[in-house]
Amino acid sequence: MIEVELSKIIIDEEKQEQIIVLREKGGSRMLPIVIGLSEAASIRMEVNGFSPPRPLTHDLIKSLIDTFSATLETVVVDKLINGTFHAKLHFITKDGEQRIVDARPSDSIAVALRTNSPIFVQEEVFEKLLMED
Repeated sequence: MIEVELSKIIIDEEKQEQIIVLREKGGSRMLPIVIGLSEAASIRMEVNGFSPPRPLTHDLIKSLIDTFSATLETVVVDKLINGTFHAKLHFITKDGEQRIVDARPSDSIAVALRTNSPIFVQEEVFEKLLMED
């Protein structure tokens, strides 16, 4: 697995598809992922340190994680099937049990940013849709 960080958020409100770019930590490889406008806006708000007056969906998920004393250990973008990325949220419960939850990469990344959790991409996924800096 390759650890990545959010490199860019490209928002064009006239289009349905927005793009986030993940960059290999300590490297030059980048992975673009097309996401929805609301997910891109949520990610941008978190990156910019904006707190809405009421919690948005990703803020709610973070509150649930905290309330149930769980930890989001990692996010892994693990598959690319027919042009659609898939991700898994890897949790540790308060009892020390591991739980894995399937999710969209956009939601997973939005939550990872809120919990300061590392983001990884499987090598095979990275190789399927790769950009060099």
